[in-house]
Amino acid sequence: MVTEATDTVAATRSRIQIQGAAKSFSGRTVVDIDDLTLGEYPVEGLIGPNGAGKTTLMRMIMHSTKLDRGTVTLVRPDGDDRGDVVLSELPTYAMAGLGVVKTNQVIMDFEKLTMWDSMLLSVAKPKQELPFKIFAEAPLFAEHEEEMRHYLDFFSLTDPADQAGSAGEKKLLDIVRCLLLKPSFLLLDEPTAGLPDDLTEKVMEAIRLLAASGTSVVVVEHDLNVIWNLSDQVHFMAEGSVILQGTPEEIRRHETVVEKYLGEGHVGG
Repeated sequence: MVTEATDTVAATRSRIQIQGAAKSFSGRTVVDIDDLTLGEYPVEGLIGPNGAGKTTLMRMIMHSTKLDRGTVTLVRPDGDDRGDVVLSELPTYAMAGLGVVKTNQVIMDFEKLTMWDSMLLSVAKPKQELPFKIFAEAPLFAEHEEEMRHYLDFFSLTDPADQAGSAGEKKLLDIVRCLLLKPSFLLLDEPTAGLPDDLTEKVMEAIRLLAASGTSVVVVEHDLNVIWNLSDQVHFMAEGSVILQGTPEEIRRHETVVEKYLGEGHVGG
């Protein structure tokens, strides 16, 4: 019965299927995935020790890191007649148009853009980014103003006519840009790192709402309390492979995970 229920939920969401995918740097294998499907649950956590290959795997999904071998495929929900797409055959810039979006692990921002302009750039279509299309900015702003103001208020981002100042503001603005794209599959790489508790809760709330609307979400996060409280399923990665999968409770109590990664402080509760 549990399997049937999971299959039903998965069929309504976009999934990422990774098959025979490997990546090495300087002769060292960083990722080696035989067969893994992400997105079968609304929110999935991806955890593991430093150097396990988590960020490299996410970059391989986005094809910002080229695979040595294997495929990464976007599996559309049942009823979507557009068909599945082999992402590993496409350039990175094509991903957002397919609904596959990723936040940045390293804090990044467009240094000379205001928050307004940064958000507008995320919702602009390619033809609207050209210099001679500057007069399209007003209708573009009018079209998206309400949702942009919603996220500014939600995350307490002040003075959007100025540039994002603090590292926290830049991280939140990066998340907002991704949310404005209305992705079908969202990869979050340490979305709460460096944020105070109140904003961490806000980010978690935004992720829950997005997942409830039908978006598949995968979160890489070192704050394990975020993983335990947010994820429906957790993948544990070590030495380039996903070696364990289960509910947060199952993973946090697994002997191997406790010994190699968590420590006793994350067991129970």
